[in-house]
Amino acid sequence: MPKAQETVLEIDLPALKHNFEYLKSKIQKDTKFLAVVKAFAYGSDADDIALYLQDLGVDYFAVAYTSEGVSLRNAGITKPILILHPLPISFETIIERCLEPSIYNRKVLDEFLKVASDKNQIKYPIHLKFNTGLNRLGFDLEDLETIYSKISTSEAIHIKSIFSHLAASEDIKEKEFTEHQIKWFKDITERFTTVFKYKPLLHLCNTSGILNYPEAHLDMVRSGIGLYGFGNSEKENKNFVPIAKLKSVISQIHHIAKGETVGYNRAFKSEASITTATIPIGHADGIGRQYGQGKGFVIINEKKAPIVGNVCMDMIMVNITDIDCKEGDEVIIFDSAHTAENLANAANTISYELISAISQRIKRVIKK
Repeated sequence: MPKAQETVLEIDLPALKHNFEYLKSKIQKDTKFLAVVKAFAYGSDADDIALYLQDLGVDYFAVAYTSEGVSLRNAGITKPILILHPLPISFETIIERCLEPSIYNRKVLDEFLKVASDKNQIKYPIHLKFNTGLNRLGFDLEDLETIYSKISTSEAIHIKSIFSHLAASEDIKEKEFTEHQIKWFKDITERFTTVFKYKPLLHLCNTSGILNYPEAHLDMVRSGIGLYGFGNSEKENKNFVPIAKLKSVISQIHHIAKGETVGYNRAFKSEASITTATIPIGHADGIGRQYGQGKGFVIINEKKAPIVGNVCMDMIMVNITDIDCKEGDEVIIFDSAHTAENLANAANTISYELISAISQRIKRVIKK
């Protein structure tokens, strides 16, 4: 692609295809694949990503909230869409747009059952979420009898799947805990089959679960971060290609004398004569203040330029003293070589946070 003339996020669909095909190679042919496209497809572009994955043969999509599912329907997504954290205020919309809610506690079950019944639904698909140790959302095993008593007396809803969420599948030090979660989930599903007399779809594995626990792939797997190019380990990262490249330009160059300060609160005081470049991207664009004070950096002409002082809302200043560059030159914030994971690590955070925070005001450019 041409060099940037403004701040842009380039999205590489062939890289997405590569990541999808690599993950598919790790599962059995009859195991379904659910693509997680919440948070604007992890900060990229949910509509284009989902449409492309739909063409590639993804079986299911998942988003966090109902509004995200509505946006996908408006974009032309026809595959099933699981709403991972639906709220009762959105239940009518969920039914109107043929979305499928995760039901995670008794209150939510009661409220969705009432809405579905009031709308004369027959076997409307729902997904039961069980807690196996993440302790975020989910029923407990002892809720099964109550769930059965509520659902068995109504034809309004039908359980399409039961699922849970692994807490630390990327961490080899937590293997014992992960294996305990897998066993716990299998105990729940066996008990479910005994009580309900049928077996819905079962799914447990996230990206790292796909890679590290093949015995837990079950009927369907879910992938988010892997699709976007990160394998959660140094070994697996080599098998993925980050799909997003965040680029900008040098707006202005300043020559800072010894003793001068840079930026808000005079957070940086120069101990020698230096040269800085101002880049049009800031914390309103997803580059948080934690990247300031020399922790974060950008790449200019293949050299690292550390951020000077505090990150501003719309701009950062970087040290280019030893870099041959000029105003208008391209700046790489992250790409497949200088990854978002490396930049995130420098600020003691994770790639998920960095990429999903990229502002929607930044122009998206799709590479097909």
